[in-house]
Amino acid sequence: MSLMQIAEPGQSTAKEACATVAVGIDLGTTNSVVAIVRDGRPVAIPGPDGSTTVPSVVHYADDGSVIVGREALERAAEYPRTTIASAKRLVGRSVADLGDARRLVTYDFDETDDRVIRIRLGDGRSVTPIEVSAEILRELLSRAERALGVRPTQAVITVPAYFDDAQRQATRDAGRLAGVEVLRLLAEPTAAALAYGLDRNEYGTYAVYDLGGGTFDVSILKLVEGVFEVKATGGNSALGGDDFDRAIAQRMLDAAGHPETVDPRLVRRAVAAARAAKERLTGAEATEFALAMPDGSVFRRELSRTDFAAWIEPLLRKTRKACRRALKDAEVAPGELDGVILVGGSTRSPVVRDYVADIFGREPLADIDPDHVVALGAAAQADMLAGGSQQVTLLDVIPLSLGIETMGGVVEKLIYRNSTIPTGAKQEFTTYADNQTGFDIHVVQGERETVDGNRSLARFTLKGIPPLPAGMARVEITFVVDEDGILHVTAREKLTGIENTIEVKPSYGLTDEEVERMLLDSFEHAEEDLAARNLRIERVEADRILAATRAAMAADPELLDDAVREEIERAMAALEQVKVGDDHLAIRAAIEALDRASKPFAEKRMNRAIAAAMEGRTLAEVEHEVGS
Repeated sequence: MSLMQIAEPGQSTAKEACATVAVGIDLGTTNSVVAIVRDGRPVAIPGPDGSTTVPSVVHYADDGSVIVGREALERAAEYPRTTIASAKRLVGRSVADLGDARRLVTYDFDETDDRVIRIRLGDGRSVTPIEVSAEILRELLSRAERALGVRPTQAVITVPAYFDDAQRQATRDAGRLAGVEVLRLLAEPTAAALAYGLDRNEYGTYAVYDLGGGTFDVSILKLVEGVFEVKATGGNSALGGDDFDRAIAQRMLDAAGHPETVDPRLVRRAVAAARAAKERLTGAEATEFALAMPDGSVFRRELSRTDFAAWIEPLLRKTRKACRRALKDAEVAPGELDGVILVGGSTRSPVVRDYVADIFGREPLADIDPDHVVALGAAAQADMLAGGSQQVTLLDVIPLSLGIETMGGVVEKLIYRNSTIPTGAKQEFTTYADNQTGFDIHVVQGERETVDGNRSLARFTLKGIPPLPAGMARVEITFVVDEDGILHVTAREKLTGIENTIEVKPSYGLTDEEVERMLLDSFEHAEEDLAARNLRIERVEADRILAATRAAMAADPELLDDAVREEIERAMAALEQVKVGDDHLAIRAAIEALDRASKPFAEKRMNRAIAAAMEGRTLAEVEHEVGS
């Protein structure tokens, strides 16, 4: 006979053990949290020490063992090259993307791979940020297993709203590597809003200011009759509290006489001391910064909250720009907001909170621990997706436009930024050259009108197109962005049905300033971009019509009388001359002039083709064929 399980309220482990367990995970830059819905309420799961946060730090020991969390953090100063912190900032990026920030990173990188970051551990070992993230996820899942009695098999993992396709893919891959089914990649601001219970209101418009250890997001969200819609999003996937720590550390290293140090132990100690001092400033106006120096001395300097505010102001200024842009995109004034929600450990600082209040003209909400709020929202969403009783419709958006390259390096956008996801679009394209049997598809992301101003995401080829005259083949390109914000592209030739599909999976992400630069450049250069686009389009069309006219004249010279030939050649020469200029309207006018000049010749060719098609057939046969 089996015994009944009896649980106290809030500890209904028997019910959880019988069902598929889905958890919410905030995979953070500095700390990570796992949460689950118990008796209708999301709660963070504590570890054996009672702490609900797991430091996002992984130590790779010489004996091959892997240590995650607080113990790994304690080893960071002694083993700076084999203790990996802030891996989230490296996910989906290349070494070249690190830029100036690399100097205060204590790891050795494999320089032979310029597409993905590989951290050398020694003895021939290396790891990618995806593998580091997977170790953190395994630790969180083990924590949940100890608390629940069963290992979770499904999870909702949160990502910054401004993570690009590469970074989202890398996060999902980390989940798979950790052995959990990723139900959804949920934007962190959306998760925070869920945790605040905004879904229980009938309506409301909120800004979510999410400043974590390594990423910043701002989202404008609106709830109307149970539909929870992200109206606009912005941010920087390489900006956060880590940058505050480095700003303090750099100032103190300068003052201590070590401005250009590359000693990894000194750098790691300086950054750790800066972080500790920053955290103390949350409750104090001033604190002492103390740093053990290589010669055995200790460098000491007072750090005031005023100093801290001045040193991080250039970084906070970047968040102000993103907030203003998000409000403009959402067509919402600060005074129309029903509230501003703070998310991320960096928003604990009074300096940051005062800055947010100044941006939005109101005191922000901070009722829920900013370290927990994202995980709690993820747990609520995981419960919904796993069949929980509460249901909310979430409509997220994509951060940057998606399109393909066409002739002349012009971008044809299929899906525009701030489009609600999941979403899709399709468009037909045709071949440029006669007898073209392949179609190269170049997928790009960004806001500029030409390829060189955007991010390249992927390239693939559709082969097997029948060798037809230029413009006859029809290739249908379909973009589908799934609920995780990941892009799937399909190309299909409509005559043969030949098809090729790719899940766009680039191996690196956006640089520190790239997202903001892309958007600002698209606004500042809108007129010249449009002019450049029009010029390239007209030049491509000019080349096409010149080639087609020459081919027709060579194929049917007997249909040309001298007067028409002279007029066509004169028009062709004029087009050749004007197409190297910068006036797209002049090129268009020359194209139209050539079209008029060649019209009598084109009519004769058409009449000959019709006569050939009609030869030997009765009028009744033709009428029957047309009617059918």
